[in-house]
Amino acid sequence: MLEIRKIETNDRLSILKAEYFNQTTAPLDGMWHFGFVPMAQHFGFYESEHLVGFCCLNTDGYLLQFYVSQQAITSADELFELIIQNNSNVIGKVAGAFVSTCDPAFLAMCLDHNLSSTVNALLYCGVQGNTSQATSAELQQASQEQLVRFVDFAVNAIGAPKEWLQGYFGDLIAKQELFGYWKDQQLIASGECRKFAEHQTEYADLGVIVSPDFRGHGIATDVLRALIALAKSQELIPMCSTEKANLGAQKAIAKAGLVTNHRLLQVTFA
Repeated sequence: MLEIRKIETNDRLSILKAEYFNQTTAPLDGMWHFGFVPMAQHFGFYESEHLVGFCCLNTDGYLLQFYVSQQAITSADELFELIIQNNSNVIGKVAGAFVSTCDPAFLAMCLDHNLSSTVNALLYCGVQGNTSQATSAELQQASQEQLVRFVDFAVNAIGAPKEWLQGYFGDLIAKQELFGYWKDQQLIASGECRKFAEHQTEYADLGVIVSPDFRGHGIATDVLRALIALAKSQELIPMCSTEKANLGAQKAIAKAGLVTNHRLLQVTFA
């Protein structure tokens, strides 16, 4: 008989998480799966005290991951249906899911029960062709002394919460993964080349923020090209993502040569 329990320490899921990532067909979006997922509530699926699967739910009631081991006796489809029909007192109400087209098993179950689905983000991985593209952007690695400058820059550019940015950028600086593009001592763009500590370790997850005063001048493309070159110098495959509504970012990413074959969907269940 299957039992669902809250997982208080995600370390217990390390083996199942590895299995989960291994069954995907392309890298999963870094911000979602290494940023948002750790903050979500995880639930374990137990058969005779043996952990055979898991799912996680964010504070808005959306599933972000769902996985059942092939060694499980329980049917993954039947368990999924039970959960999304709100028949688990442990998990509670489930409104929908965010699921990648790189995750075929989870995607299939979501589409079997979806009331509606929309594209949330475009996922990019790898560069078209083998030729390197020149860039005029000279990136400087961010220092801990520059943390306040980067935080204030991002608050103004994208309106992200200051407290969250302090922790996020501080961590990137410590890992030497945050870079600045400066003009006349003014920070006009930031670039991120994030590496994964576990899972997807052959990839570099890229990110760019451009000052509103300097958008529309090809800076995002130049910074991306510099980040792509940095990733390649470390023998990593560049990847990134952007929201469907961000047409400017999509143009910049396409000009930089990154390829998109996958999407992140937001699914609402019936």
